[in-house]
Amino acid sequence: MSGFLVFEAMSFARFRHREQKRKYTGAPYFDHLAEVAGIVATVDSSPLTMVVAWLHDVMEDQGVTEAALIGQFGWPVAEGVRWLSDMESGNRAERKAASRERLARAPDWVQTIKCADLISNTGSIVQHDPKFAVTYLEEKRLLLDVLTMADPRLRRIAREQAEA
Repeated sequence: MSGFLVFEAMSFARFRHREQKRKYTGAPYFDHLAEVAGIVATVDSSPLTMVVAWLHDVMEDQGVTEAALIGQFGWPVAEGVRWLSDMESGNRAERKAASRERLARAPDWVQTIKCADLISNTGSIVQHDPKFAVTYLEEKRLLLDVLTMADPRLRRIAREQAEA
Protein backbone atom coordinates (compact mmCIF):
# COMPACT_ATOMS: atom_id res chain seq x y z
CA MET A 1 0.00 0.00 0.00
CA SER A 2 1.43 3.35 -0.99
CA GLY A 3 1.12 7.06 -0.39
CA PHE A 4 -0.65 7.27 -3.75
CA LEU A 5 -3.50 5.22 -2.29
CA VAL A 6 -3.76 7.69 0.61
CA PHE A 7 -4.27 10.49 -1.91
CA GLU A 8 -6.84 8.36 -3.76
CA ALA A 9 -8.69 7.74 -0.50
CA MET A 10 -8.73 11.45 0.29
CA SER A 11 -10.06 12.24 -3.18
CA PHE A 12 -12.67 9.47 -2.98
CA ALA A 13 -13.86 10.67 0.44
CA ARG A 14 -14.00 14.28 -0.74
CA PHE A 15 -16.18 13.25 -3.68
CA ARG A 16 -18.46 10.93 -1.71
CA HIS A 17 -19.05 13.46 1.08
CA ARG A 18 -19.26 16.47 -1.26
CA GLU A 19 -22.89 17.31 -0.36
CA GLN A 20 -22.61 16.45 3.36
CA LYS A 21 -22.27 19.22 5.94
CA ARG A 22 -21.30 19.13 9.61
CA LYS A 23 -24.42 19.03 11.78
CA TYR A 24 -23.88 22.10 13.93
CA THR A 25 -21.68 24.34 11.83
CA GLY A 26 -22.68 23.66 8.25
CA ALA A 27 -18.98 23.31 7.40
CA PRO A 28 -18.09 20.79 4.70
CA TYR A 29 -18.01 17.29 6.18
CA PHE A 30 -14.66 16.83 4.50
CA ASP A 31 -13.21 19.08 7.25
CA HIS A 32 -14.01 16.37 9.82
CA LEU A 33 -12.33 13.70 7.69
CA ALA A 34 -9.23 15.87 7.31
CA GLU A 35 -9.14 16.49 11.06
CA VAL A 36 -9.43 12.77 11.85
CA ALA A 37 -6.70 11.91 9.33
CA GLY A 38 -4.48 14.66 10.76
CA ILE A 39 -4.96 13.47 14.34
CA VAL A 40 -4.25 9.88 13.36
CA ALA A 41 -1.13 10.88 11.41
CA THR A 42 0.45 12.23 14.61
CA VAL A 43 0.66 8.69 15.98
CA ASP A 44 0.42 6.34 12.97
CA SER A 45 1.06 7.47 9.41
CA SER A 46 1.11 4.02 7.83
CA PRO A 47 -0.72 4.00 4.49
CA LEU A 48 -3.40 1.52 5.61
CA THR A 49 -4.25 3.56 8.69
CA MET A 50 -4.32 6.82 6.75
CA VAL A 51 -6.51 5.40 3.97
CA VAL A 52 -9.04 4.07 6.48
CA ALA A 53 -8.97 7.34 8.45
CA TRP A 54 -10.00 9.23 5.30
CA LEU A 55 -12.68 6.66 4.44
CA HIS A 56 -13.99 5.87 7.92
CA ASP A 57 -17.49 7.29 7.29
CA VAL A 58 -18.16 6.33 3.65
CA MET A 59 -20.11 3.14 4.42
CA GLU A 60 -22.06 4.59 7.34
CA ASP A 61 -22.87 8.02 5.87
CA GLN A 62 -22.68 7.57 2.11
CA GLY A 63 -23.80 4.00 1.52
CA VAL A 64 -20.56 2.88 -0.10
CA THR A 65 -20.55 -0.91 -0.08
CA GLU A 66 -17.85 -3.15 1.24
CA ALA A 67 -17.56 -4.64 -2.25
CA ALA A 68 -16.93 -1.20 -3.74
CA LEU A 69 -14.21 -0.53 -1.18
CA ILE A 70 -12.59 -3.90 -1.85
CA GLY A 71 -12.66 -3.21 -5.58
CA GLN A 72 -11.02 0.19 -5.29
CA PHE A 73 -8.85 -0.04 -2.18
CA GLY A 74 -8.53 -3.73 -1.26
CA TRP A 75 -9.83 -6.01 1.44
CA PRO A 76 -7.78 -4.62 4.39
CA VAL A 77 -9.20 -1.12 3.79
CA ALA A 78 -12.76 -2.39 3.48
CA GLU A 79 -12.34 -4.38 6.68
CA GLY A 80 -11.02 -1.31 8.55
CA VAL A 81 -13.91 0.84 7.35
CA ARG A 82 -16.38 -1.90 8.28
CA TRP A 83 -14.96 -2.03 11.83
CA LEU A 84 -15.59 1.73 12.10
CA SER A 85 -19.07 1.79 10.58
CA ASP A 86 -22.04 2.00 12.92
CA MET A 87 -24.54 -0.16 11.05
CA GLU A 88 -26.28 -1.70 14.06
CA SER A 89 -30.05 -1.56 14.50
CA GLY A 90 -32.31 -1.10 17.51
CA ASN A 91 -32.86 1.83 19.81
CA ARG A 92 -29.97 4.15 20.64
CA ALA A 93 -28.88 2.21 23.74
CA GLU A 94 -28.91 -1.10 21.82
CA ARG A 95 -26.99 0.40 18.87
CA LYS A 96 -24.35 1.95 21.13
CA ALA A 97 -23.91 -1.29 23.10
CA ALA A 98 -23.49 -3.27 19.88
CA SER A 99 -21.03 -0.67 18.57
CA ARG A 100 -18.97 -0.96 21.76
CA GLU A 101 -18.91 -4.75 21.40
CA ARG A 102 -17.74 -4.47 17.78
CA LEU A 103 -15.07 -1.87 18.49
CA ALA A 104 -13.78 -3.74 21.55
CA ARG A 105 -12.73 -6.54 19.16
CA ALA A 106 -11.25 -4.21 16.55
CA PRO A 107 -7.49 -4.10 15.89
CA ASP A 108 -5.41 -1.49 17.70
CA TRP A 109 -5.02 0.74 14.64
CA VAL A 110 -8.79 0.79 14.10
CA GLN A 111 -9.35 1.71 17.74
CA THR A 112 -6.81 4.51 17.28
CA ILE A 113 -8.80 5.91 14.35
CA LYS A 114 -11.96 5.74 16.47
CA CYS A 115 -10.24 7.75 19.22
CA ALA A 116 -9.30 10.39 16.64
CA ASP A 117 -12.92 10.44 15.46
CA LEU A 118 -14.13 10.96 19.03
CA ILE A 119 -11.62 13.77 19.56
CA SER A 120 -12.79 15.48 16.38
CA ASN A 121 -16.49 15.20 17.22
CA THR A 122 -16.48 16.10 20.90
CA GLY A 123 -15.68 19.81 20.75
CA SER A 124 -18.44 20.58 18.28
CA ILE A 125 -21.07 18.62 20.19
CA VAL A 126 -20.14 20.12 23.56
CA GLN A 127 -20.09 23.64 22.14
CA HIS A 128 -23.23 23.52 20.01
CA ASP A 129 -25.50 21.04 21.79
CA PRO A 130 -24.79 21.00 25.55
CA LYS A 131 -28.01 19.10 26.32
CA PHE A 132 -27.13 16.22 23.98
CA ALA A 133 -23.49 16.43 25.11
CA VAL A 134 -24.48 14.92 28.46
CA THR A 135 -25.65 11.75 26.68
CA TYR A 136 -22.82 11.80 24.14
CA LEU A 137 -20.08 12.17 26.78
CA GLU A 138 -21.44 9.25 28.80
CA GLU A 139 -21.55 7.09 25.66
CA LYS A 140 -18.01 8.21 24.85
CA ARG A 141 -16.73 7.27 28.33
CA LEU A 142 -18.26 3.80 27.98
CA LEU A 143 -16.71 3.41 24.52
CA LEU A 144 -13.29 4.55 25.72
CA ASP A 145 -13.47 1.87 28.43
CA VAL A 146 -13.33 -0.79 25.69
CA LEU A 147 -10.85 0.90 23.31
CA THR A 148 -8.02 -0.57 25.35
CA MET A 149 -5.71 -1.18 22.37
CA ALA A 150 -5.94 2.33 20.91
CA ASP A 151 -2.88 4.56 20.93
CA PRO A 152 -2.63 5.58 24.60
CA ARG A 153 -1.88 9.21 23.76
CA LEU A 154 -5.03 9.67 21.71
CA ARG A 155 -7.05 7.66 24.20
CA ARG A 156 -5.85 9.98 26.97
CA ILE A 157 -6.88 13.09 25.02
CA ALA A 158 -10.30 11.59 24.26
CA ARG A 159 -10.73 10.63 27.93
CA GLU A 160 -9.77 14.13 29.08
CA GLN A 161 -12.42 15.59 26.75
CA ALA A 162 -15.01 13.15 28.06
CA GLU A 163 -14.28 14.04 31.67
CA ALA A 164 -14.22 17.82 31.20
